[in-house]
Amino acid sequence: MNQILRALGVVGVFCLATVAWLVLGAVMTTRTGSQSSELRGKVADLWGQPHAQAGPAFGFEWTTPKDVSRMETTHGVERQVVEHTLEAHQQDVSIASTRVAADLHLDQRLKGLMWYSLYDVAFRGGWTYVHAAPIAGDLRIRFKFPDPAGVYDGFRFVVDGQPHDLRPQNGEVQLVTPVQPGQKVDLAVQYKSRGMDEWRYVVDPNVANLKDFELAMTTDFAEFDFPPSTLSPSTRERTASGWKLVWAFQQVVTGHSIGISTPQRIQPGQLAAALSFSAPVSLLFFFLLVLVLGRLRGLDIHPINYLFLAAAFFAFHLLFAYSVDHVTIGVAFALSSAVSIFLVVSYLRLVVSPRFAFVEAALAQLVYLVGFSLAHFWDGFTGLTVTVLSIVTLFLLMQMTGRIRWSGGLSPRPTSRPMPDAAGAAG
Repeated sequence: MNQILRALGVVGVFCLATVAWLVLGAVMTTRTGSQSSELRGKVADLWGQPHAQAGPAFGFEWTTPKDVSRMETTHGVERQVVEHTLEAHQQDVSIASTRVAADLHLDQRLKGLMWYSLYDVAFRGGWTYVHAAPIAGDLRIRFKFPDPAGVYDGFRFVVDGQPHDLRPQNGEVQLVTPVQPGQKVDLAVQYKSRGMDEWRYVVDPNVANLKDFELAMTTDFAEFDFPPSTLSPSTRERTASGWKLVWAFQQVVTGHSIGISTPQRIQPGQLAAALSFSAPVSLLFFFLLVLVLGRLRGLDIHPINYLFLAAAFFAFHLLFAYSVDHVTIGVAFALSSAVSIFLVVSYLRLVVSPRFAFVEAALAQLVYLVGFSLAHFWDGFTGLTVTVLSIVTLFLLMQMTGRIRWSGGLSPRPTSRPMPDAAGAAG
């Protein structure tokens, strides 16, 4: 077969494989998106939404006497009547001190093609209010739950050491207690609940003035991140199972909240789609290396052979895509790698030779298929891996083809010899 036709055949095989990978990647993206939108709501119903626990709201309510005059007509006689009433007043008041503790236990769950970062939280909060107004009145305490549809086990609402059995309404509980000038009111709340992705303590939706504030958080996981618009902890202490984080402020004015994002696992569906979209790059490197080795050694590798090799590469991604939601990512990756390498090596053993199959081809597939795919497990290093593999492949191809005389086809350049001198030529 004409060398140009062979080259066009290999290019056609590569284009066909690229289209197949793009279709597989699109299918996996669609599957992942549909499962994410469908399953996230179900998981949230069973486990809970991301928690954003707001601090309690304190409001001072009091009344003042007020005379209201009105005109009244009796038996045709109009006269002025003065009524003595009470006018109601309400004012938001600040918290004197805050002590909050949150213990987070990670419990990640796999549903279909999606990992969900779930957690159990044990929340304990203590707040103090000092009534500085010179008049008596009522203190209204409002405590809002982070998720109105959540489950709160062991909920306790204690004011000045006295527990209260309150009925939640509209996702919150309220209590009104009388206060006298100079009186101190202590509020304690605790519960156990569940959430997903992140946990926050919202000081105030607007700018808040934190006085004598301390929040201590413990985790049983080592990896975490801070959500946007949150404060960094004052101290961090590594524990045997995770971290102890403390936010402590004597007095600070801020509009930011406090919280962490729980660790996220690699999403199987997204990983399968990413591997499929980037697979043509690894196949291109593999084809280039096999093509050059074949021409240098005079191997007869037909475009049909390249078609089967591309199918063996595609088998890796196809098997991984449809097994990763049934077994762990590591098992699916190892199984897919073993199957694809077995297909390539066993086939090239028959097409070329056992040595070429078990040495050159197997090593190239380990590097360009398995190694390239492993780079997707380390977020941020995929591009660097492609760059390094490109440079290394370029170096190998330049070294292997450095003696090629391109004007005469893919044949080695003859070794140069010194020109004979005139005397030698005459003799």
